[in-house]
Amino acid sequence: MMRFLLFVLLLLAAGAAALAWGYTAFEAPGPASKNGPETVVLIPLGTGTHRIAQILSDAGTVSNPLVFEAGARLYGKTALLHAGEFAIPSQASMSDIVAILVLGHSIQHKLTAAEGLTSQMIVDLIKADPVLVGDVGPTPDEGTLLPETYLFTRGTTRAEIVARMRKADDEVLSRLWASRAQGLPFTTPREAVILASIVEKESAIPSERRHVASVFVNRLRLKMRLQSDPTIIYGLTKGYPLGHGIRQSELTGVTPYNTYAIDGLPPTPICNPGKDSIAAVLNPAVTKDLYFVADGNGGHVFAPNAALQNANVAQWRKLEKLKSQIVPLSTPDLRR
Repeated sequence: MMRFLLFVLLLLAAGAAALAWGYTAFEAPGPASKNGPETVVLIPLGTGTHRIAQILSDAGTVSNPLVFEAGARLYGKTALLHAGEFAIPSQASMSDIVAILVLGHSIQHKLTAAEGLTSQMIVDLIKADPVLVGDVGPTPDEGTLLPETYLFTRGTTRAEIVARMRKADDEVLSRLWASRAQGLPFTTPREAVILASIVEKESAIPSERRHVASVFVNRLRLKMRLQSDPTIIYGLTKGYPLGHGIRQSELTGVTPYNTYAIDGLPPTPICNPGKDSIAAVLNPAVTKDLYFVADGNGGHVFAPNAALQNANVAQWRKLEKLKSQIVPLSTPDLRR
């Protein structure tokens, strides 16, 4: 009887020692990262605890996968471990890693679609992203994708990103359309996006977009042609650079988009405008201006009539002549 009791006591002591060792190992600092301050580990969707422990061990973040699995089970965390792509800090304990996987904060990747890109250009960016998966689907209509920086986790599909861009565009347009100014010379949100796309391509300076928008709004009200160079380019190349200045034949050549040759708005947007450009055309500045020309410093000078516009053009040419004596510059359009 005494021998049996001694045997039981020895077993209990061994078990307690094993638990103490396991607890210490579970809470102790883990291996140092081989490269940099962290190790990136990908846990596929549907991976069980045993396999997660082995993945972490193979990545060099866990020294004993059995201890990791046992600890996760002992603390009741196995059902809470998330799949995803995780940055495991150097020397993180197994307890820390369990907490990271329970929180499920996967690494966030990003894709930036800049204002003024066409839908095809944005689709090409999505196709080229090495983290996204799957087919992108057909190229969306021009002006239906909101330029923005989008965060996503590994495994996100390209079609999902397109859907997010479409939804974001719908939401922004709906919100801004509801608070539009009265008496605008267009009647639908789609027409607002068409005009916003022209404003987007005409000015890269946020502070003057409402002023640029006012010029085009005033022209539409007076039934004047918009005479916007970017519409010529879009009609010829779908938004890609011409590779040369606009030629006279291109200026007078009739396309559905050339606003030197057609009345009113072109049939579709010429790019995907950002929210600031959409807001600008829906609440333009109140001016009498009908013209603008480059000021030589990245912005524009505005004029309400042709005489003042001609004077501004002459001033711009003097500036360009002076600059050309130092560094040759390409000549932007002066024909508004």
